Amino acid sequence: MGDKAHTHPGAAGRAQAADHPASVRNVVLVGHSGSGKTTLVEALALTAGALNRAGRVEDGGCVSDYDEIEHRQQRSVQLSLVPVEWDGIKINLLDTPGYADFVGELRAGLRAADAALFVVSASDGVDGSTRMVWEECAAVGMPRAIVVTHLEAARADFEEMTRICAEAFGGDDPDAVLPLYLPLHGPQAPDGHAPVTGLIGLLSQKLFDYSSGERKESEPGEDQLPLIEEARNRLIEGIISESEDETLMDRYLGGEQVDVKTLIQDLERAVVRGAFFPVLAAAPAAEGARQGLGTVELLELVTRGFPTPLEREAPQVTTPDGRPRELRMCDPGESLVAEVVKTSSDPYVGRISLIRVFSGTLRADQTVHVSGHGLADRGHEDHDVDERIGALSTPFGKQQRPVSHVIAGDLACVAKLSRAETGDTLSAKDDPLLMAPWEMPDPLLPLAIQAHSKPDEDKLSQGLARLVAEDPTMKLEQNQDTHQVVLWCLGEAHADVALERLRSRYGVQVDVVPHKVSLRETFGNKAAGRGRHVKQSGGHGQYAICEIEVEPLPGGSGIEFVDKVVGGAVPRQFIPSVEKGVRAQAAKGVAAGHPLIDVRVTLLDGKAHSVDSSDAAFQTAGALALREAAADAKIHLLEPVAEVSVLVGDDYVGAVMSDLSGRRGRVLGTEQTPGGRTLVRAEVPEIEIGRYSVDLRSLSHGTARFNRRYARHEPMPPQIAERLREEARAAS
Repeated sequence: MGDKAHTHPGAAGRAQAADHPASVRNVVLVGHSGSGKTTLVEALALTAGALNRAGRVEDGGCVSDYDEIEHRQQRSVQLSLVPVEWDGIKINLLDTPGYADFVGELRAGLRAADAALFVVSASDGVDGSTRMVWEECAAVGMPRAIVVTHLEAARADFEEMTRICAEAFGGDDPDAVLPLYLPLHGPQAPDGHAPVTGLIGLLSQKLFDYSSGERKESEPGEDQLPLIEEARNRLIEGIISESEDETLMDRYLGGEQVDVKTLIQDLERAVVRGAFFPVLAAAPAAEGARQGLGTVELLELVTRGFPTPLEREAPQVTTPDGRPRELRMCDPGESLVAEVVKTSSDPYVGRISLIRVFSGTLRADQTVHVSGHGLADRGHEDHDVDERIGALSTPFGKQQRPVSHVIAGDLACVAKLSRAETGDTLSAKDDPLLMAPWEMPDPLLPLAIQAHSKPDEDKLSQGLARLVAEDPTMKLEQNQDTHQVVLWCLGEAHADVALERLRSRYGVQVDVVPHKVSLRETFGNKAAGRGRHVKQSGGHGQYAICEIEVEPLPGGSGIEFVDKVVGGAVPRQFIPSVEKGVRAQAAKGVAAGHPLIDVRVTLLDGKAHSVDSSDAAFQTAGALALREAAADAKIHLLEPVAEVSVLVGDDYVGAVMSDLSGRRGRVLGTEQTPGGRTLVRAEVPEIEIGRYSVDLRSLSHGTARFNRRYARHEPMPPQIAERLREEARAAS
């Protein structure tokens, strides 16, 4: 790498469909917001010839044609695919959002890719969320490399940044994270800053000067060789230590000069195995220049050091009814298995699905089977239907370039798949298969919404259905207790984008209202009630009287109904009617309009009329009796309590535990986990953790994550219960 001459490929940079999996590289760019991922993608596209010098696609459009939401938010909010071609290899560059709220888009990019470029800003360093993604990639053995950007920033130091990366990503082996090139600095400016104008290849010992806008290769001067000797020796030792030739290290330490070609081959194999993680530097091209600093070197690494789809382990596949099937990975002649990794809507084209083909060949106008993804609990229904494939295309900016087919290992867009959603599997109609879904983060920030007007109300249901079809990290809830429509999101930015998409794409204006938790009521003491429903106004009347006793039960008991009527005071056929009326009233509540739970209702006595008594009359009497008993009892308001587990770095454990206590939480215990993290378990009232996903991110600088599940309802403190009752009375 670094010893090969390149010329401008022109139209060759316009990547079309690949003809063999070996000629494809799928690369996801990962990094925090503002690290320069999108700028780097544009620089690579310019160098590969897919863009002209003005940053425009050769035949119109622009690679950075963001959607209008990204323009307003000044950051990427969705996964985008930019295919380019270099040395006959098609490179699918997957640009992911860096903000934590859009981690679902990042996970989709990781699913579609075979290798990852971690983009790190020399001015910002490595944040906690980037470290967490690195660990995710390490867990599945994904090959990775590191690109340092923003070297033009004041006080930017490539060597120091490399040290930080080795410390953050190297784990027990910091020598697995080493630079392949050192920056070549130009003349020092008056402010003392010496701009980076080129690179020094440590293996090839060549200089690559980008100061003219064109990459020019030269030999280093005698005075420059000692400057690179230490870094070069360390790199060689790092490569040899990962070599599959176990004798190479002994020969090297014995004084043998290892051939550069051998070193490059060992380096490429180590990168593919995920055992060595090279560090490179890159910068966009200056105005009017054709090549950005380090872009040629980076494209070389991707084409020669990153794995082909043939080298990726086949995903787990079953039949729709759960029987396992063995999938021979990445064979264009095998049965079709593809996955929808992203769904988006275009106002002119309609729904567009970005798909990764894992096996077989997908063709335009082909009928495929769509298998669901198991996210029904989030409002995404499971699918088991046949659909006809529309037009196939490869995207570039807002353009779609038509292709006739997509082979195993490649990515492309499919138009107008009306039923398929993100995470669904596309397979052969006569051989339906289902891929194991990738892990999606749970949306934990509730956003209660209501239609702004009657026309919006008519369009709301369809707009929400389309919204959640695009985003599997979003959960749609129709809460039967609070009668609220709730969108569960990953954070405030995620919620803002959801509201904006509803408005701009689907023409639905909504209002955000305070989110309500599902409260309950129960009796605090034993009480009696008499229900009398007697109406005699001529003709057929209504007559029912019942007497009940209500007593509290332990939590989780529900509603228990007991019949202790003697002597036929209430005819046997009307006892179920009394119970039905009691349960109906309990569901409505007896004090603040919340369902009544955990009580025993005992029917003791009553009266009936031979003509005027009826099922409806005794239902009404049962409800009246329960309301009368409640009027004489102390009614407790119960709030839901959640079991919360927080995984947080050891540095923030104290702050997290203190914050949970301030939310009326009970810390149940802590547990040490690998990687310098602690799992904190607690029980916290749900009313106190509505915004916990936002607050925890701030508290832990984005390094913590949590999950929650309902535990039980328990009595709310009297002062809080009274405040909620006053708010309910004021609202009515």
